[in-house]
Amino acid sequence: MESEQLAKQLQDVLEDKKGVDIELMDLRERSTFTDFFLVVTGTSSTHVAALADAVDLFASQNKVQVLGCEGTGESNWILVDLGDVIVHVFLAEARELYSLDKLWSQDTMLLNRRKDEEALADEINKIESIDDEDGVKRG
Repeated sequence: MESEQLAKQLQDVLEDKKGVDIELMDLRERSTFTDFFLVVTGTSSTHVAALADAVDLFASQNKVQVLGCEGTGESNWILVDLGDVIVHVFLAEARELYSLDKLWSQDTMLLNRRKDEEALADEINKIESIDDEDGVKRG
């Protein structure tokens, strides 16, 4: 099954199980370890476990290998690794604490920091090239 199709079908499974605030993140252009993150919030630790179980059941019914499942003991964050799709099932407090949604968005400080550093390096290079052209040291 293609990764995008798998991710969308899992999204449907989580919607059917009343998952809250489901977000599907396409990481194909930004990650080498997976194609998609699927993030969902459960309303209780029991609901979190049930959502993760639904993902596992869907995977086994569709012959998709589960590479790993972490966090099942505490049930405030369960990660189900299906290779090209990684499902994160959170309690609301844990989702807010870890902020994966923000970490992988384009507007985060973490990702913009590199852009800011590159812009600064470009400005320094421009100043140095002006120095080289007329022999006058600036800055």
